[in-house]
Amino acid sequence: MNEVVGRDDLLLLTLDTLRYDVAVELAAAGRLPNLAAHLPGGTWEKRHAPGSFTYASHQAMFAGFLPTPAAPGPHPRLFASRFAGSETTAGRTFVFDRPDLVSALAERGYRTVCVGGVGFFNKQGALGSVLPGLFQESHWEPEFSVASPTSFESQVALAERIVAELPAEQRLFLFLNASALHQPNWFHLPGATREAGDSLVTHAAALEYIDRHIGRLFTAMSSRRRCFAVVCSDHGTTYGDDGYTGHRLGHEAVWTVPYSHFFLEPSA
Repeated sequence: MNEVVGRDDLLLLTLDTLRYDVAVELAAAGRLPNLAAHLPGGTWEKRHAPGSFTYASHQAMFAGFLPTPAAPGPHPRLFASRFAGSETTAGRTFVFDRPDLVSALAERGYRTVCVGGVGFFNKQGALGSVLPGLFQESHWEPEFSVASPTSFESQVALAERIVAELPAEQRLFLFLNASALHQPNWFHLPGATREAGDSLVTHAAALEYIDRHIGRLFTAMSSRRRCFAVVCSDHGTTYGDDGYTGHRLGHEAVWTVPYSHFFLEPSA
């Protein structure tokens, strides 16, 4: 990562609330053609989330604690704030002296941009301003929210404009929090109703919706130079599993998340 940082653009895309089992099932069934084309081996990596809900998980990820491989460790991290005694900081880790990766990348000359999704990024109050406040530039509109049936394509359209307006020599760290999978997501399934509510089926339909538009985001992020992309969920959620509904709880469906990182090569 010490070679990547400063050379490539960077993308962190969190597919908010995406369950590991749903992500794996859809990739294996060929229902995520655009995402699967970039996943190493066409499959997701099984990892454990650093938090059980959006705010906690993103605070950890911005400090360098991305989802942890779901196997005995220790597992060297890609990014780490300098911390005495850290057992997951290795020679290939990009180590920084700031408290968060965002300000560390800004210090290295990156333009840091947040395209928010769920309420913790809406800047409508003190709590919703903490995470976007880490960035030099942050955006949130009602069209990006969990209530919008066109949230992801609206977020991608903004990302395309951001990339297009940057000077060619300016390195970019773009963070995008995709809200489409978070409840309510029933409207992503044709024929579904508000009264019937959300389910694993509508959750899957929301992921397919994201896949239909994600190619535009990847194209934009690799339009100027190579981009290193991290795509993952921040936590899962429950739909009646063992009697549980929602997240911010300690169920396996919440703690187990899909993860991947890969390079997006610039188009010829």
